[in-house]
Parts: sequence; C-alpha cells; structure tokens
Amino acid sequence: MQNRPTLAQFARQLRTKQTDCEHLLWQKLRSRQIANLKFRRQYPCPPYVLDFYCIELKLAIELDGGQHHESPGLIHDQRRTRYLNQKGIEVVRFSNLEVMQQMGDVLEQIIRIAARLKKPSP
Repeated sequence: MQNRPTLAQFARQLRTKQTDCEHLLWQKLRSRQIANLKFRRQYPCPPYVLDFYCIELKLAIELDGGQHHESPGLIHDQRRTRYLNQKGIEVVRFSNLEVMQQMGDVLEQIIRIAARLKKPSP
C-alpha cells in the first residue's frame, strides 16, 4: 500500500520544486517587500495548496501555466476559485507569461488589490 503525503508534506514538496515563475514572484513577495504584507508560498488550504497567500488580507495569488488555459484546467480553476471565495478568500490569477514579461504590472496590480482589501485602522 502506497502512502499518500499529507497536504502539508505536499506543500513542502512544492516549495522545494517551485517553477521558475513561482521563484521570480516569490523573490518580490517575500520579506514584506510589497505593501509590507506577509505572503506565504505553497500554503495549505484544504483541500488545496495556494501558490501564494496573505493571511492578513485573505488574498491568494495563483500562477497559471499552459494547462490552466485548456478546458479541464479552466473548469478546475473555476471550481477552486468558487470554493475559496466561499471561504472569504479573494483569488487573483496571473499567467506565467505575465510574470516573466510584465513583472512590474503584476506587482502594481497586487498593490492595488491589497490597498482595496486593507481594512481601515480603528
């Protein structure tokens, strides 16, 4: 009988085998470089693992490769986004191509979304 890894173990595996695009974006998101927000990478959110997640804003950032643009991938992504939205998590998606070619635009969009989601201090 083969043992399946737990979601946390799977997330750890994903962190060690991140894609080039995930690595590039992580270099910009880590250490509170964007709007002083703490992002986590490959964050378990059962039954899924989120590419990047900011707990403070309940904001998930997903990077999509080519398989996400085909019918089965689109259906899966829509179901996943709907589920996360029901949990109060906002999901923003970027293609790998956007990250590689338009990193500045991607970061600006994340900053705009973060500003919208931030709650005013009491």
